[in-house]
Amino acid sequence: MSETLELAKELIRRPSVTPDDCGCQELIADRLEKAGFKNEPLRFGVVDNLWARRGSAAPLFVFAGHTDVVPPGPEEQWDSAPFDPVIRDNYLFGRGSADMKGSIAAMVIACERFVAAHPDHKGSIAFLITSDEEGPAIDGTVRVIDHLVARGDTIDWCLVGEPSSINQTGDIIKNGRRGSLNGKLRIQGHQGHVAYPHLADNPIHRAAPALAELAGVEWDAGNEYFPPTTFQISNIVAGTGAENVIPGVLDIQFNLRFSTESSEDSLKSQVNEILTRHGLEYEIDWKLSGQPFLTPEGDLVDAARHAIRSISGIETELSTSGGTSDGRFIAPTGAQVLELGPINATIHKINECVKAEELDRLSTIYGDILTQLLT
Repeated sequence: MSETLELAKELIRRPSVTPDDCGCQELIADRLEKAGFKNEPLRFGVVDNLWARRGSAAPLFVFAGHTDVVPPGPEEQWDSAPFDPVIRDNYLFGRGSADMKGSIAAMVIACERFVAAHPDHKGSIAFLITSDEEGPAIDGTVRVIDHLVARGDTIDWCLVGEPSSINQTGDIIKNGRRGSLNGKLRIQGHQGHVAYPHLADNPIHRAAPALAELAGVEWDAGNEYFPPTTFQISNIVAGTGAENVIPGVLDIQFNLRFSTESSEDSLKSQVNEILTRHGLEYEIDWKLSGQPFLTPEGDLVDAARHAIRSISGIETELSTSGGTSDGRFIAPTGAQVLELGPINATIHKINECVKAEELDRLSTIYGDILTQLLT
């Protein structure tokens, strides 16, 4: 069995459901220390983070990832125990195999091999590992970045190991992500009896035209890098549970995934204008999960494309689709940020898995990127 698979299995055996790292970072740190990395554990709140760096010179190349995983769900629905990694039909099964302990294993093995072959490489290599990516993402990467910026550490290139691929490792790489703006909307009405609607004010009825308009707005047309901004309602709650009571309050949760053609302020303003124009009595609590970011074509994108072409024999596609990632905290520092990882078809699902040979290929791709940028 390959070194990459062995390390991936060791990580999967640790049931690190967010935010519990469960010893994963200690295992990673031990491996990296032997390769000449200086480890700096950083704990914020209940979250374990690891900053490990080899060298002190610029440019600085960073591998970023997370050891926490989502809960496995009903274990009886798994074909094998979620934290008992097994290889079956040439696939590695286990929670985190694709998202993203497989990527972390590939990163570590790639670094070990690269350092052995190039002990005097240019610049520096670092790892930024958190256990708070699948959770609130408050005490994880964002806190580490604040710590690094405060002392003047500058990241030039960052490769995030999120599962970006669709059919074959490297067919898609993410060079940006849309912004994510969440809203908790409360619309006020007046509770009453359904038989006497003139004595009540149904917030569901009052809100319906405004919600229909919000769902139909063309917020922007996107651009060559980003699809158009989208609005989605995720939750609606109202009523007492009784069939003869008009509710007094309607609670709605919604999300705007936005391109660089829109801004947080412009979206808030447009939502407020529509709700106000419809005469609603309302309040909104806003939460910005992340601004959109984009890494244009340059050193990092070129190196990744070359490595994928050389090792996998395919041309990769740049994409900004999908959800948010911790890249949103790293990109504002000025770093070039790219997401490259295994196939994402089974992430967060029962029987999460990754093709065994793809992890080895991913490690080789990571190593080739290091060779291009740091030798």
